Amino acid sequence: MIFTATSDGWLDLGERKARCALGPAGVIPAAEKREGDLASPAGVWPIREVWYRPDRGPPPATEFRVHAMDEDDGWCDDPADPAYNRHVKLPYPASAERLWRDDGVYDIVVVLGHNDDPPVPGLGSAIFLHLCKPGYPPTHGCIAVERADLEALLEDARPGDSVEIRAV
Repeated sequence: MIFTATSDGWLDLGERKARCALGPAGVIPAAEKREGDLASPAGVWPIREVWYRPDRGPPPATEFRVHAMDEDDGWCDDPADPAYNRHVKLPYPASAERLWRDDGVYDIVVVLGHNDDPPVPGLGSAIFLHLCKPGYPPTHGCIAVERADLEALLEDARPGDSVEIRAV
């Protein structure tokens, strides 16, 4: 199954659609994606794994590999580092995004297979499907939805399924 997020702010969950937020720079071809450009990369991205904060709820029901997050979990976003677009432990000597956030948007994080096989330096990192902030403000290039919608997607998704980001 492919779950499609479109630039008009909707994510197709199969039986229904859910509101979503994408990057403020819009949806651009994946080949044009650059680190820090605030754009969401167009394409079909396999669902790789799930991270969640155990202090904010139980693990989501899913067939994907689920990791309980620790306070020192991060994601390397430094194109010059060998761990670019990979999970790291903080503190990390290169630039890395903290996964354990106070704002709750990473309470559940679905890692998407954008620029990861192998990562090409500078073509974008940390493209996730995660929880949205109230009012659906833009992300930094990820897809963000309400918790109930993300949990429903994870419960329905099976290994081999993907998330598509598409401009309309």
